[in-house]
Amino acid sequence: MEDKAILEGFRNLRSSEAYDALGAASVCRAKSDWLIGMNDTRALTTTYGRVLKVGRVMTPTLAMIVDRDSSISSFTKEKYYLVHIRSEHLDAISKRYMSKGEAESVATSCNGKDARVAVVKTESKTLAPPKLYDLTSLQRDANRLFGMTASQTLESAQRLYEGKLITYPRTDSKYLTEDMGDTALSVIRALPCILPFSIGCEYSHIDVIMNNRKVSDHHAIIPTEEIQNADLTKMASADAKMLMLIGTRLLCATDTAHRYTLTSALIDCSGYQFVAQGKRIDEPGWKIYEDTLKNYFKTGEPEEDRSEKDISRSALPEVAEGELISGVESDITDHWTQPPKHFTEGTLLSAMEKAGTKYMDDDVERKGLGTPATRAATIEKLISAKYVRRKGKQLIPTDEGKLLISLVPDYLKSADMTAEWENRLLEMERGNADPDAFIDDVTAQIIYLIEELRRIPESERTKYRIRRTESRTSLGKCPVCGSPIYEGSKTFYCSGDDCRFCLWKEDRYLGSVRKKMTRQIAEDLISTGRSYVNDLYSRKSGKLFDAELVMTVEEGKARLKLEFPRGKKGGDADEKPDSR
Repeated sequence: MEDKAILEGFRNLRSSEAYDALGAASVCRAKSDWLIGMNDTRALTTTYGRVLKVGRVMTPTLAMIVDRDSSISSFTKEKYYLVHIRSEHLDAISKRYMSKGEAESVATSCNGKDARVAVVKTESKTLAPPKLYDLTSLQRDANRLFGMTASQTLESAQRLYEGKLITYPRTDSKYLTEDMGDTALSVIRALPCILPFSIGCEYSHIDVIMNNRKVSDHHAIIPTEEIQNADLTKMASADAKMLMLIGTRLLCATDTAHRYTLTSALIDCSGYQFVAQGKRIDEPGWKIYEDTLKNYFKTGEPEEDRSEKDISRSALPEVAEGELISGVESDITDHWTQPPKHFTEGTLLSAMEKAGTKYMDDDVERKGLGTPATRAATIEKLISAKYVRRKGKQLIPTDEGKLLISLVPDYLKSADMTAEWENRLLEMERGNADPDAFIDDVTAQIIYLIEELRRIPESERTKYRIRRTESRTSLGKCPVCGSPIYEGSKTFYCSGDDCRFCLWKEDRYLGSVRKKMTRQIAEDLISTGRSYVNDLYSRKSGKLFDAELVMTVEEGKARLKLEFPRGKKGGDADEKPDSR
């Protein structure tokens, strides 16, 4: 969005034919989503007598959430015990004991006894700088650090982009092109405007963030030089956080590696073995910027840092092989085995990105379910369809979501198949795949599903049909088929299986006179075909008026019109708004 970048683009215009393959892939992606979503949803809904919404990406994503929930539900927690031997500066831990009696026996045997250091192992570790952000990794970190949903992150990034403060956010690349070195340096030099702690930073490794082969449609997300004019105090809180997060990642990606030493000591006591571990930071490198940002926003320890949660955060005291530790104290602690964790938006985005990668080329940046630009929308669709609900940061499948996954054929909920289709679409972008063949395969799969559903026995179909309970209050009998009419979330609908009669709460005709279909109006129309309505609004005069709403039925559908008592005329009598 920067003027400089736009002018550069106009100086290097390319023929539209160069983008024909990209356009064909885009059309095929839209067509396949539409064809599968519409036809498969209708096929399953009519088969089982309840609304079952299906999507090419949505359904495999829901399947992952349901599978994780099933693993958690079937997990059986077990209690276990650890024995500790302690000296003034040392805490060594035993293996797990499933019996408390056995753990207590070991603790008793070791308490007050001398221990000997059998083996000391020291290992130097290097943690390379992280790559620049693509949209998915930005959404993961924003969820992990700030609790922002994927949709909120995209909205914030879009505002920053439109404000010319960051580059295009809907990207699947974590690299810059090799001609952007000077641009990146200029941005880094401007970072103190939004990141005071970046003053005097190192950026000698800028070459590692540039790779033409790893950039597809758009390069990684970085701030622009316009941040020199940014005022964080006048921004929305989410936008300021997002800009600082993206700026910090640019610093991290161009700094030195994080280096640390892990020390592990194997200790013998009374014939039992214990392990003490410690960690010493040798060179903070890029992590100093990440830690500074976390401390600034008081976000706590990120999940990635917890992979070595059993290792002490401090260095192990100096110990040598053969060293004697006199009179250790011993005790036991009890613990429980932990089930897998429910997906958060951050971990689900990561799982979507990695799903089905065995079908993807090694050098392909865009992998997994959907694209970076659509994954947030997929999660929101699952929530709005009431297949998934949020519980804090967790994503929990609803009973309706679980039922859908139990009824959908395996190939429709397979991440592998969807990822393989994404790979074909990528090949299409490169001009190496036939669009017509792709759509033919999609159509063939839809036909196969329909034929498969037709073979399902009637007894199996009716098992899951939504039953209208006797306790629900009927508004009256349908003027078309005589079945009871009930109130739904959006309509007053006929309960007959094949009847289309309904009265919409947000009716277009009534909306033209600023009125909604209430339960009382609906009951009147169903019982007598008429309802006297007060306070209708006249667009012509700007005044309120009263009239009688009259319903007729044509081809199984309700038609509405206004009539006025003799001698009275409403302000909109001559306007005749379109009837539904």
